Amino acid sequence: MKQQNTYKAVFLLFIGIIAINLLAANFFERIDLTQDKRYTLSPAALEIVEDANSPIVIEVFLEGNFPSQFRRLRNETRQMLEEFSAYNTNIKFIFTDPLAKSNDAEATGTDFYERGMPPARISVQENGKSSEALIFPWALARLGDKKVQIPLLKNKLGATDEELVTSSVQQLEYAIANALSKLIYPREKKIAVMRGNGELPEAQIADFIKTLQEYYFMAPFTLDSAAVNPQKTLQQLKEYDLILEAKPTKAFTENEKYVLDQYTMNGGKSLWLTEAVAMETDSLLNPTGRAFALPRDLNLGDFFFSYGIRVNPVLVNDIYSAPIILASGQGNNTRFNPYPWFYSPLTTSPNDHPIINNIEAVKFEYANQIDTLQNKLDKIILLSSSPQTKLEGTPRQISLEMVSREPDLASYKDGEQPLAVLLEGEFTSVYKNRIKPFRIDNSLDESESTKMLVIADGDVIKNDVQRGEPLELGFERYTGNTYGNKEFLLNAVNYMLDDTGLIDIRSKEVNIPFLDDQKTANEREKWQGINIILPLILLGLFAFGFNYFRKRKYLK
Repeated sequence: MKQQNTYKAVFLLFIGIIAINLLAANFFERIDLTQDKRYTLSPAALEIVEDANSPIVIEVFLEGNFPSQFRRLRNETRQMLEEFSAYNTNIKFIFTDPLAKSNDAEATGTDFYERGMPPARISVQENGKSSEALIFPWALARLGDKKVQIPLLKNKLGATDEELVTSSVQQLEYAIANALSKLIYPREKKIAVMRGNGELPEAQIADFIKTLQEYYFMAPFTLDSAAVNPQKTLQQLKEYDLILEAKPTKAFTENEKYVLDQYTMNGGKSLWLTEAVAMETDSLLNPTGRAFALPRDLNLGDFFFSYGIRVNPVLVNDIYSAPIILASGQGNNTRFNPYPWFYSPLTTSPNDHPIINNIEAVKFEYANQIDTLQNKLDKIILLSSSPQTKLEGTPRQISLEMVSREPDLASYKDGEQPLAVLLEGEFTSVYKNRIKPFRIDNSLDESESTKMLVIADGDVIKNDVQRGEPLELGFERYTGNTYGNKEFLLNAVNYMLDDTGLIDIRSKEVNIPFLDDQKTANEREKWQGINIILPLILLGLFAFGFNYFRKRKYLK
């Protein structure tokens, strides 16, 4: 009887194992026990993963011997890739140590830099000691002959290593899903880069245009023909999904404005980087070190006013700002030194909108203030100046002598000022109940739902040029700082043209706990002793108790 029960138990166990395997094979489910659900992929990411019909290999270079904070980033990256791979076996990944096959770290670093994946040199306090390490916080995704680079480490001015890692982990899902999207989906949408109204030269917007070309078709577009054939100009412009106006300096005609207005009424999206004040730092590089900031009339006042905003001809003077770089000395003794320059605000993000969530400070130059007016459109202030701001009217003389004077902090009392405003909703035509500049078929007074972003500084999109080659947008070559200009603008374009909701992943909040390095170093010997001695004590107590109860049992 007892033997029969044993056979029955083994048989039931065998049947149970088979049933569990059948259920596991047919019903896929993963459980995320983290409080912030950091390993739960968003619906937009899952949709991209499901469309991966061919093998995609992601090679991660964040491997090797480096401080604990960045080992945490490596582990989080591995776990996130495991999530992607679990939902689609076509997505595979490997971790590679770039320094494993080379003894020359500097040569390897140079090679990665030339490939567009600059390494990071980090200094970290660990075990009470300071150490320096070269890491490669990049991944490379491949689909056939196509390659996409994936940045794994977020830059943040003045952030600690823990803050950098937390910020980076927060963006891992978006960074990987975005790369997969670029590999899987062909480019479809088109962007018109507006020309003909004194916009920035091609060389000074080249880096951002090159970045956008990874996502969209790009082409220059001029409104010159609006003077003779506005109907045709409008029809051609309507073929584009978004227009990019990069710092126009020549006034727009009524015909051009009406074309732009009707483009918006037909659902077209637009990104405006415009200024109401004419002022450039180059103007100060003269023997006097002075120049005048003058109002600039682009004939767009009524255009923006009808949409619910006003770009004012005032300069934003902000204590929280980027430095100006000035040369001193001559010849081989020339030195480039940073000085405080309060006309270069470093903007803050007053909300957690996907466009600006977790990005580096955006650098402005001679920015203007934006007023928002009441109407039916939703207006979201994406970027603003710091609370220590003052507004200065124009015309105004600007002098380099400011760098040697202490600012009067009591005068900086105007508070945060909007510098970038996103408009969303159904727009009302600028020319509603007005005489139209020309007659067109199917003129609209109300638009379908669309978007427009207005940034009160054209230099936000401007990259430096060195020896005829454009530098990365946001990179300051003399200080080595990289500001968030490119990421901000790229997020903005992706948000306005994204139909999948992928950009919304950027709003995901993740909290990463870290050990206190100083406390760990101070208490290291104590905890080492506890870890060695305590198991021996517990083992001894167990042996004593075991022998004691064993003797009692058998003595009876």
